[in-house]
Amino acid sequence: MSELERLQASCLYEIANCDSLKKLDMLKSAVFGKNGKITEIMKKLRDMDGDEKRQLGAAINSLKDEIMEKLDEKFYELEMQELDKKLASEFVDVGMPSRPNCFGKIHPITKVEEEVAHIFSSYGFAFADGPDVESEYFNFTALNMPDHHPAKTMHDTFYVHKLADENGRKLLRTHTSPVQIYAMRANEPPLRCFSIGRVYRSDYDATHTPMFTQVEGVVLEKNIGFSHLKWLLSDFVKKFFEVKTVQMRFRPSFFPFTEPSAEIDINYEMRDGKIIFGVGDRWLEIAGGGAVHPNVLKYGKVDGEKYQGLAFGFGIERLASLKYGIPDLRGYFESNERWINAFGFSHATR
Repeated sequence: MSELERLQASCLYEIANCDSLKKLDMLKSAVFGKNGKITEIMKKLRDMDGDEKRQLGAAINSLKDEIMEKLDEKFYELEMQELDKKLASEFVDVGMPSRPNCFGKIHPITKVEEEVAHIFSSYGFAFADGPDVESEYFNFTALNMPDHHPAKTMHDTFYVHKLADENGRKLLRTHTSPVQIYAMRANEPPLRCFSIGRVYRSDYDATHTPMFTQVEGVVLEKNIGFSHLKWLLSDFVKKFFEVKTVQMRFRPSFFPFTEPSAEIDINYEMRDGKIIFGVGDRWLEIAGGGAVHPNVLKYGKVDGEKYQGLAFGFGIERLASLKYGIPDLRGYFESNERWINAFGFSHATR
């Protein structure tokens, strides 16, 4: 076998078995570089003449063309492999708009919903949901408010005209508490879940709207009590308002679905027209909660002798107003462009 034949066999073998662009580039230099194998053979042409020189020159050119063709094919093959790896590891959905070019602003309700969901998810709470159009049974009866119960007067309810089923008249839910019943019936304790949703009451002024958003949570476990509720709400408030300390005041209250029940205040002070939480001796109501009433556990098909429950609720718009200084609840629902420009959030904050 001649020197050219040995070089041809060696080069073609190495090209075929090369597994990276870097190695292939080094191989190309080793063959065609200043001190490469082809270059070294071509130097011999200087000492030849006549037919011998022409024959060797033609053979070298033929070998160069063959090796270059195989190198180009291998370069393309390896480049495609690299591209496939890059596309697999750096997937981008080109159908979605890029964040910097998103139009409009994030609504404060959406912003606060995401913040609240993130915090409760960090505690191991699962998200639960229920229908906006509810029945009297799940909205009232299953929450310890049977017919003629005084607590029903607390709610100015929107009933759906002439619509009813075996669970009573249909209505727009007045709170997210019915989700508790669905969650209890669908899951074996222990249970931690929260819901965020719209609720509806016939009321409208600077501090009330006919539609607003509630976040509600329920915990079912063995041997739990008010101390656990106090820690949970205290830690939530500190994380949400981004303060290191906070004082909380539990005032005895009445909710038909919890017993005992409390309205929960946190301390604050005013500085330069802004509310600063966690300091001062003034108090502001932030939430309501308590121990789940035994009747509610029974409607939820939970063994009240074995498990205890804690429930709590916040108003999303109230949380947003307190954290971001939004003065009038009505602005949340009026589709005012100047309002959203003033109180909305950039997509970059998500």
